[in-house]
Amino acid sequence: MHSATLSRLELRIMQTLWSNGPCSIRTLLEAFPRQERLAYTTVQTVVNRLEAKRAIRRVTKVSNAHVFEAAISQASAQHRMLDELVAWFGGKPLPIMTHLIESGRLTDEEVREARKALQRLTRKGKNK
Repeated sequence: MHSATLSRLELRIMQTLWSNGPCSIRTLLEAFPRQERLAYTTVQTVVNRLEAKRAIRRVTKVSNAHVFEAAISQASAQHRMLDELVAWFGGKPLPIMTHLIESGRLTDEEVREARKALQRLTRKGKNK
């Protein structure tokens, strides 16, 4: 994927593709809750943007409907978004981590997993 970011709407469509696998535009449209349903042409425009960003690709055509799949992994997109978030904080992740901890958004299990990851990095000598 180019270095372009994903908008919220693009991310929702990507999440549908990651969860469901290849989908047509109609299937992507129907994945939205009825009260949040968009126009078909809106979803089509977003799909075209994602295709231009090389985040998705056409895999087949059924009748007159193209079927799309994710061309990037969810982990790759998440890493890119987190890198962009850290960049917004001047390249310093500490304010983000502090906020997550102080806001109570991290569960005890998540804190334990973070400690384990830090210990692994420290053992490998990659801790900066």
